[in-house]
Formats: sequence, C-alpha cells, structure tokens
Amino acid sequence: MSAAGTLACERVAVGVRGRAPLAVVSAAFRAGRVAAIVGPNGAGKSTLLSLLSGERAPLAGRIALDGRPLADTAAPALALRRAVLPQEGAVAFDFTVREVVELGRFPHRLRPSPREAAIVEQAMDATGVAHLSGRGVQRLSGGEKARAHLARALAQLWEPLPDGAARWLLLDEPTAALDLAWQHRCLGLLRQRAREEGVGVVAVLHDLNLALRYADDALLLGPAAGGGAVFGPVGEVLQAGAIERTWGVSCTPAMAADGTPQFLIGG
Repeated sequence: MSAAGTLACERVAVGVRGRAPLAVVSAAFRAGRVAAIVGPNGAGKSTLLSLLSGERAPLAGRIALDGRPLADTAAPALALRRAVLPQEGAVAFDFTVREVVELGRFPHRLRPSPREAAIVEQAMDATGVAHLSGRGVQRLSGGEKARAHLARALAQLWEPLPDGAARWLLLDEPTAALDLAWQHRCLGLLRQRAREEGVGVVAVLHDLNLALRYADDALLLGPAAGGGAVFGPVGEVLQAGAIERTWGVSCTPAMAADGTPQFLIGG
C-alpha cells in the first residue's frame, strides 16, 4: 500500500515522559476517510491527537506523513496541510467571529482579496455562524464558539494545495459542546469534506453511535486493546464485547431505522 495520503503511527508510545506509556499505537489513517479515536477517560486520546498534529513528540516510535517523518516537515509547511481543533478553542482577545475564522487563512500568507473573503464566508456558512460574524467570540454560547472554531479549521484547509498533497483535519471532541442537531450536522460536514475533497479527518469522539454512523475507521484505546490500540473499519473495531470490556457497561447491538448499526448502552 502506498504511503501517499497517509498519516501513520509506527509503534508510537503514547503518554507523558517519566511514566509508563498508556498505549503503543500502530495505525495508518488515510486521506478521504473519517477516523474516530475512542476510549475511556485518560486512555491517551487527546495526547495521541497532539502527536499526530506535530505539537508533541512521541515517547518512542514515529509519526509519518506520506511515509516521511512528520518531524521533518517545517511548521509553515505543516500549517498548510493540517488544521487542529482542540477541546477548548480559547482566544486571548475578544475577536469577532469573522476575525477568528480569518486566523485560519494566516498560514497561506495571502493578502486580503475577494477570494479570501469568500472562503471565510463559506466556512462560516458551513458551520452556521455567518449571522454571528460581527459578534465577539467571548460573548457566544459554548456551542456557537465551537462552531466558530470549526469554521476556522475548515477555512485553513478550504482549497486543495497546488501540489495535490493530502490535507488533514484533527479534531478533539468536536461535538462535545454541540446540541443534538449540530452534532449530526458537524460530523456530516466532516464526512462530506472527506468524501468530496479528499480531506483526511481524525476526530476524538465519546459517542460511539456517532462514530458508527459517520466514521469509516476507528482506533480504540483502553483495556480491550491490551495496553495497545485496535485499529480498523469502525464496524469491526466497535464490537459489543470490546465496548463492555473497555467501559464496563452493558452493550446491546441494535439497528437504526436507516440500517446503521447502533448500540444500546446500560450501566
């Protein structure tokens, strides 16, 4: 399998220096697909995402982008290829929503133009915050802030790169602050970007039913992975037995009206 269009963990030790690794991960995420990182609290999901983004270095092993060490990619070039949505998208100043989204275009170092303005507008439209464009982001609800920061990440990768290199959206719990409708709209939008634009999407999710509905692949961290990680097609990774061993809950397979597999979870 070609390494082009991949973001891979090669025996990556996930954890904090001075402590035993939480997990050792080998997985190859592919552009054009949505992958969900799932697992209990403290399993290392956010830490792994920070390794994939290049914000931190692994304890051992290697993160590879298109088969080459991620660490070899200079920060300005990396900013053109991947956008990161952290759990809390705090900003130091009370920027307007439009100004926050415009930050996503900064890595491109382009001068203001009608095209740049159109990209920002389209990103705000996509996440439903265009009507809030002039409002200070500090005065938004939690869900509105989350959608403003998602628009920033989308704007950063809005257009294909001249060399055709794969783009990556790395998102830490993107649905956590969203209401029921926007959870589905958000993940539907991310899946659309993967399908239609070839963007690779890797998202930390807690709702396993959302993962089953919108993700192509899943990476499971936790007890069921035996101190490592289980990676593969979402329907193969998220099995009732693995869920029960990982979270200590009862899990009954079910089926949504549209045929999507789901789980009924009990305490």
